[in-house]
Amino acid sequence: MSLQGQPWLLSVALLAFFLAVWHVVTLQPAFDPTGLTQDQLMTMEFNGDIIRTEQGSYLYNPDKIRGIPGPLILARKTVEELSEPFHKKGTNDHGVGHLVVYTVTRFAAGFMSASLIAVCIGILIGLSRPLYQALNPFIQILKPISPLAWMPLLLYSVQDPTWTAILVVFMASLWPTIANTAFGVSSIRKEYIQVARLLQLSWTRRLVMVILPAAAPTIIAGLRISFGSALVAVVPAEMLLGELGMGYLTWIEWNNLNISGVMFAILIVGVVGIVLDSGFNRLARLVTYTD
Repeated sequence: MSLQGQPWLLSVALLAFFLAVWHVVTLQPAFDPTGLTQDQLMTMEFNGDIIRTEQGSYLYNPDKIRGIPGPLILARKTVEELSEPFHKKGTNDHGVGHLVVYTVTRFAAGFMSASLIAVCIGILIGLSRPLYQALNPFIQILKPISPLAWMPLLLYSVQDPTWTAILVVFMASLWPTIANTAFGVSSIRKEYIQVARLLQLSWTRRLVMVILPAAAPTIIAGLRISFGSALVAVVPAEMLLGELGMGYLTWIEWNNLNISGVMFAILIVGVVGIVLDSGFNRLARLVTYTD
């Protein structure tokens, strides 16, 4: 069967190959007590490294994984976590559903507020050539700074980890959208502006009917870059700030040396990222066009 036109078959084959290799590489060897004294075996049993069977032999404790967990262990962890996604068993023991909501809420607040402000600033800069030339050096300096580098200053300023996480996402989303919006507005065909003047459109109608539609593809490109940067920034921000969310889940599982938990958290971060990115792309297609 040809894979031409059916790339999903190749994707499934690659996934199956990856899972098979992962399973083989991470298979746990059988416990071999040869050379160990009874005291050493008792110590290992006391520490939970091995368990005694009904027949009196020893096995590695399946709950205390050595090395990287295999796909079956990750699958069991995933089923376990998703069986009760919205539980709350204390201040910091919230189900994965709650943690995803916390992360998406911070992401949405930071990204949407930054996008609104960045588009407005970008339009102003793009409409004024002197302002564009005056501010462009500052934008180029600030744009490559990692949003996490701002975190100590933001935390010191607002004294609140939740707001700090939102502001980190805000900083990650701001500069690409400003730069692209300014470029898009400044690059609008002069004919569009001249027609708007001939029609004596007000500034507001000129903005809504001419400038924004003409610059929309470039603005969307900037928002897409900001979207990716914000997604990358929100998880480490939650890790460093200790705020409940997917970053917190990853870090707390690492602190517990639960590697399957870390891998589960990474998997959920990837799934959430795909869902959010898919939703954004659907919205972007509604306002994107080609000349």
